Amino acid sequence: MDYAARRKGQGGLFEGLYRVIMRRNSVYVTFIIAGAFLGERAVDYGVHKLWEYNNVGKRYEDIPVLGQRQSEE
Repeated sequence: MDYAARRKGQGGLFEGLYRVIMRRNSVYVTFIIAGAFLGERAVDYGVHKLWEYNNVGKRYEDIPVLGQRQSEE
């Protein structure tokens, strides 16, 4: 039995990906744009949390008396 005949009934990961996403250009472009948007959101969230973790106590929001004036009583 040759290789092409054995693979006829089986669909691998890449064949399935091609059938679902990359066969039509409109679906492919939509997939790329949605993936870029979601990827950007995930990276932004991760970097923001890392920045907050590394700068605890050094941020403007963490200093309680900064920007407050003494009341004249």
